[in-house]
Amino acid sequence: MQPKILFIDDDKAILELLRVTFEDEPADLYFAEDSTSGLKIVREQRPNVAVIDIRLPGKSGLEILQEIKAINPEIVVIMTTGHNTTQNAIEAMKYGAYDFLLKPFDILNLIDIVNKGIEANQLSRNVQYRDAGSETSETSGDEDIMIGSSPEMIEIWKKVGQVAASDATVLIEGESGTGKELLARAVYNNSNRKNKPFLAVNCAALPESILESELFGHEKGAFTDAHTRRIGKFEQCDGGTLFLDEVSEMSLESQGKLLRVLENQKFERVGGNEPIQVDVRIIAATNRSLQNATKTGKFRLDLFYRLRIVTFQLPPLRDRQKDIPLLCDLFVREYARKYNKSVQGITTEALDFLQANWWDGNIRELKNAISAAIVFARDEWLKPEDFGLLKSSEESIDENADALSDLLKDLLRKPFAQMLQQHSGEIYERMNSELERALIELAMQKCEGNQVKAAKILGISRNTLRNRLERFGIT
Repeated sequence: MQPKILFIDDDKAILELLRVTFEDEPADLYFAEDSTSGLKIVREQRPNVAVIDIRLPGKSGLEILQEIKAINPEIVVIMTTGHNTTQNAIEAMKYGAYDFLLKPFDILNLIDIVNKGIEANQLSRNVQYRDAGSETSETSGDEDIMIGSSPEMIEIWKKVGQVAASDATVLIEGESGTGKELLARAVYNNSNRKNKPFLAVNCAALPESILESELFGHEKGAFTDAHTRRIGKFEQCDGGTLFLDEVSEMSLESQGKLLRVLENQKFERVGGNEPIQVDVRIIAATNRSLQNATKTGKFRLDLFYRLRIVTFQLPPLRDRQKDIPLLCDLFVREYARKYNKSVQGITTEALDFLQANWWDGNIRELKNAISAAIVFARDEWLKPEDFGLLKSSEESIDENADALSDLLKDLLRKPFAQMLQQHSGEIYERMNSELERALIELAMQKCEGNQVKAAKILGISRNTLRNRLERFGIT
């Protein structure tokens, strides 16, 4: 028997596109423009896979997802939307969606995901069907605390939805300024502990003696200045979530105490000997590689294994350029309101300038740049010249030219020696050709295939870029 695929979308053009796309697939296709007819098909036809748009008249796609899972939890549901928000992705995965795709979606990717969904459904056994109840959970109306619609961030939101409801320990790795605490709060806000405390401790900001007292508390007289008993963050956070930022900066002694808490949820205050039982979920973050730190003996391997039950790798801003316009819009509105300025947005030229920046400080640096630009803005639209503070990043490239030259020499030393034996007399041409290819590939990736932008940041004409793309076979 052929598998069955259901598509629910109120856009007739989308449904027609899906019909044409999947008509040659070995499957029975069903189409619905609203929740009522869609759920009727679910009950009567029991499809293997359902592809559902989030925004529908009447019930939302998230509500339909929950009802479908109530009727038959084995149906593979793929959610789609042209109006992405962080919470959409998180909620979809939390309610059991198989995947979450943004429109306009890649048709070949959609076909691949649907086929994988069919395989996953057919592997299921002992499926029990029941009628869905009339009540459904309401979707969250909370505003996004962190935004991003780049493929990298969508994967993160999906993962948040999958793991937030568990009590698993979470490790977040990422460069400074990438938003590790915001991601920790996203996990917390979508967990079963969201009505309990969320406390954050920066392990790098406190001396070792103070950090221990901050986390575990101390008894009166435990040390010279301990005039009263102090309740530490673990006790304050009982039932809730404790966020340990820059956990890599903990001493080995403190790491050992943290490991004991993770193992049995018990500890003693400094200067005390009475075990204290708590129920705390730990989310840790670091801007360094903990795995590398274990190899140098600076971080306990057993603690590393305990922390990395669930791991998030936050990408730097330079690797998620698609999110820069979204972030700029958010920060412009925030600081225009804060400073009582009439700034409406950012010109295309200024946005191109910002997207070409390296952003060593990531989101924090972008936020500060927009804040400063708005303070000194004279017009309603921010222009490239309003971001004078970023000129220093251009100057730093010139200052580091010698370092770049040394790096290239180290990288080229081995292939140069090989070419010297095999292609003497052609080395200059071959090396330049490969370097040019690499630069063009990097520019095209950074500009997501936009030839106009890529030519602009490389400083060459579009015709020259086209010639190089053809020469090197870059698509």
